[in-house]
This record gives sequence, C-alpha cells and structure tokens, in this order.
Amino acid sequence: MSEKQASIIDEAGLAHLRSWTGKSETTADLITAAPVRSMSATLDRDDATPVSGTLLAPLWHWLYFLPHARQSEIGADGHPTRGGFLPPAPLPRRMWAGGRLTWETGNPLAVGQEVQRVSTIQSVNHKAGRSGELLFVLVQHQFSNENGLALTEEHDIVYRAAAEPGAPEPTPQKPPLDGEAAWSRTIVPDDVLLFRYSALTFNGHRIHYDRKYVTEVEGYPGLIVHGPLIATLLLDLLRRNLPDATVRKFSFKAVRPTFDLNAFSVHGKPSDDGKTVELWAQDHDGWLTMQGTAELA
Repeated sequence: MSEKQASIIDEAGLAHLRSWTGKSETTADLITAAPVRSMSATLDRDDATPVSGTLLAPLWHWLYFLPHARQSEIGADGHPTRGGFLPPAPLPRRMWAGGRLTWETGNPLAVGQEVQRVSTIQSVNHKAGRSGELLFVLVQHQFSNENGLALTEEHDIVYRAAAEPGAPEPTPQKPPLDGEAAWSRTIVPDDVLLFRYSALTFNGHRIHYDRKYVTEVEGYPGLIVHGPLIATLLLDLLRRNLPDATVRKFSFKAVRPTFDLNAFSVHGKPSDDGKTVELWAQDHDGWLTMQGTAELA
C-alpha cells in the first residue's frame, strides 16, 4: 500500500473516530402496513393484505427507522453527510458488511406497534491490507415494543479506500456447500428491483441507481445490489420453503459485491436436525457473495 494510502487515517485521526464509541441515539417509529404490502410486492410474494397484528417477517424491520436527512444534508455519495451519529470516516466507499440478529421468543414485532430503537456505536476499528485501508464500525440496535425487548441487532459497516488501478482483487470463494443446496432461486437484479428497494428503505446511496457515479467515481463495473436486499432474499427463500418456521437468530456476511449485470441466485440447506439453515448467495460465475446461518425456534 502506498504512503498516500497509509496516511488517510493516521493515529490522531483514528483516535478522533474512536471517540464516537459509546455514542447512542434513541428513535421511535410506528410499524405501519403500507411498507409491508410494498415489500411483499417487491419480493413477488402472494401475501395476505397486512392488518394490525400482522407479524413482521424477519429483516422487514429494515423498512422502518429510516434516515430522514434533509436534502441539504446529503453527501456526494447520496448518504447523509458524515459526522452525526456515525463517525466521519474519510474513506469514500461504504458497505453494509453483515450483521447478527436475535429475536426474543414470544415478543414478535407486528403491524400497529409503536417501537423504540436504541442505537449504540460499539466499536470503531482500522485495518490496512493489500486492498487498501478499511474502517469497521459496529453498531448495536435494540428494538422494544410495549412488551419489552423484541429484537437485538449488530450491524457491521465497513468503509473502504477508493479503488486504485492495478489494486489486487480479493480471491473469490466457492460456497462451502456448493452443489448441496436443498432450495434455490434465481434473482434478476434489474433497475426496477433496485429502485423499489432503495425507495422502500429511503436509501439515497448512489451506488444502487446511478450508473455514471458507481462506475466513474467508485470504480465498480455496474450498479451494486443492496446487501440488505440479498440478506432479505435469503430469509425469504427460507420462508418460501419453511412457511411455518420461526427464525430465532440470523447471522450473515457479505463476501463479494453483486452487480446488476447478471442474474444471481440464493440457496439454502437445512441441517439434519432441522434446527439451523445454511443460506448463501452466489453470482452468475458461481462465486460466493453472501453467507448466512438461520437458527430456528
């Protein structure tokens, strides 16, 4: 890595970014029916019309507690300008790298509930490697309804340095259970699917809809499929094949970007005892793009 790259975050800068550790914010939202109905349509599901009391599918809480920065507060990448709740990372590329979620037994989130979310910066860590600098930010979210804690989520955010010509690409991986899937589904990530998910999550990040920006500024070959959308499609695959199952825990990790240039696929395989399900996504070349594990109640 060049001296220029190494100096983007120096010791003083890292200490400043780490001063965000422990920062917390509390927000509230009402779980309404319209986003649920819209998500069902976006995922091409034939769900009943949601009403008060309809249970929220796992990961569909991402339709709520959305960022509402004013237009004048939006940065060049389409995200809110940095330095508010999240630390002002000086690295331009931002990714939702993965997460871990635990749903409380007997206290599901449902349409009609008023929910409070307490978000806390758990850690800020820096790493420099062959592919450049990385800044990892771990955020914990705790969601509570009138009955108490309903969901705890750990959200991994990674900031990366801009791509440089000739920089080494990470070695692609084959899925650990390649060829062993019990369930599979092919997804065509066209512009409409990406637009609808961005709209549903009020996500202005330009890498998902602005082809000129994503190719010329961030150096990617095409529009990037949202990591949360892929994670949602993994659990949607589980729901299609085990409609009566209750997900207790879910962990996932983004391994490789997925672009809109080709179809991709999601796959699943339950364990022999039926207690867990291994889930993964792979691109058109068969390379692993996301890996997850669901634990059933």
